Amino acid sequence: MSPTPPKPPGGPQPPRDRTRERDALTGRYPPNAPKASPPPPPPPDEGVEPLPEPEGPTQIIETDYTIGQDNIEHQGRVPFDIHNPVFGISAAAVVIFTVVTLLFPGQLEPLFAGLRDGLTSNLDWFFMIAGNIFVLLCLALIVSPLGRIRLGGPDATPDFTLTGWFAMLFAAGMGIGLMFYGVSEPLGHFEAALGGTVIEDGIRTDWAPLGGALDDPEAARRIGMAATIFHWGLHPWAIYAVVALALGLFAFNKGLPLTLRSVFYPIFGERIWGWPGHIIDILAVLATIFGLATSLGLGAEQATAGLSYLFGFENTNMTKVILIVLITMVAGASVVLGVEKGVKRLSELNMVLAIVLLVFVIAVGPTIAILTGFFSNLGAYATEIIPLSNPFGRDDDNFRQGWTAFYWAWWISWSPFVGMFIARVSRGRTVRQFLIAVLIVPSLISVLWMTALGGTAIDLTIGGFLGILDAPLELELFEMLAQLPLSSVTSFVGIVLVIVFFVTSSDSGSLVIDTIAAGGKINAPVPQRIFWVSVEGLVAIALLLGGGLAALQAMAVSTGFPFTIVLLGACYALVKGLLAERRELA
Repeated sequence: MSPTPPKPPGGPQPPRDRTRERDALTGRYPPNAPKASPPPPPPPDEGVEPLPEPEGPTQIIETDYTIGQDNIEHQGRVPFDIHNPVFGISAAAVVIFTVVTLLFPGQLEPLFAGLRDGLTSNLDWFFMIAGNIFVLLCLALIVSPLGRIRLGGPDATPDFTLTGWFAMLFAAGMGIGLMFYGVSEPLGHFEAALGGTVIEDGIRTDWAPLGGALDDPEAARRIGMAATIFHWGLHPWAIYAVVALALGLFAFNKGLPLTLRSVFYPIFGERIWGWPGHIIDILAVLATIFGLATSLGLGAEQATAGLSYLFGFENTNMTKVILIVLITMVAGASVVLGVEKGVKRLSELNMVLAIVLLVFVIAVGPTIAILTGFFSNLGAYATEIIPLSNPFGRDDDNFRQGWTAFYWAWWISWSPFVGMFIARVSRGRTVRQFLIAVLIVPSLISVLWMTALGGTAIDLTIGGFLGILDAPLELELFEMLAQLPLSSVTSFVGIVLVIVFFVTSSDSGSLVIDTIAAGGKINAPVPQRIFWVSVEGLVAIALLLGGGLAALQAMAVSTGFPFTIVLLGACYALVKGLLAERRELA
């Protein structure tokens, strides 16, 4: 793409370039215009992502590595183009795990539960310290001189308008988790806090955050909402921001492929193309697979419960399996269509439906309480964020280990997927603009979502309706909507949202996984994309049959742990890369 000159101060805004936006979203940038009249270059590999060159002075990393040089290709009836050994080891590990779990359905549940509890109880401090490091790093970069560095080079201009960019950050911030936990988590923390602390045999056994709020509904609401926002606010988005910023810097400013291994060039140098890089990419694939499987399993639980609630379908494991198979087939069709025709259109549908549901709940629910609660909840979050972030000297083990440690591991397992998407759409933004937007915009949307849905459920409960509390976890959203007008319509919209989130998570995640497992190529053969979509569905089925929610959470935590170490290394590499970039600009 030809460099676009910077806009003069106070000058008119350039017209929106939809071709440029489409190229940025799909990753298919046209080659840069030649500076002179050299002989025409050889045609590029169509599967290689031709990222735009940095615009303005920057420090490009020169390397002899070419994308796909280690790949094994075949152009027969079933074509493939896979990276050796990332694809083979990742696929073998996932397939073996799935087969073993399906062969022993239900018998592995104690193993999965023990694995989850062991990791969260013994390593909760590690996850929490890592989460704090990510937040502090992002805040430090915002206020430091490094915040002036621009992704894509000093003269780069954004690929997307500010409105379009915010909309995509909003889409990235929404997911099955917000549907599954939007009512249940605030209400659950409220109930636990209201019950206060419970000591049995010298051990605290309640699930209340911090010290709870015994028999004080308003204080319980406050601490319950603060705890919920803590799990959906700055910390998860700092995790995503670190990955996205590192990917964007080393791809758009340093000229390396848009893959996780590129981030570690300051640490390993040319060895990232060998086994150190292979291990990083394998961990990224496995973390993403099991992080997605956790979300898909939660989505299947909630969608099946909703269909049973509305239409009387039998809520059994077989129903969940059939639902996962059907939705996986739709996700496969979406992946075949590609980003522009499949993923993008479904994401737009997602966003519209989510906004409609949110506005409806605000309009017909306790409107004044929701609007005032938004600000009071933000205040509670600001007051409690430090006590909630502290990993030491606390006795609320159930909350800290069962909620926070699991969440941090889950977010970390999603970070390669979400981070790559955010990096792709953020070229042209300064580090400061990027971090402020990525931390603040999605966090505020999550606060509004939790305040509207969870706050309405808490108001109904305080008013005397206990049906939401008594409902199973996956049905609490529908019980809450049943107390509002047009409940059948809104519940159906909720089911559609869960299903569409299911599809978009699966197809977007499979495209990212396929890019990593194809050595950085974005145009790998269609059978490979279908393979990864199918694997995600099979893993979700295996985990549901092998241990239900405990199995889903166990695999998210177990893959999140080693990838946390990877992300801590990425923080160091990111700072080194930014310092080198600043020296170049100086």
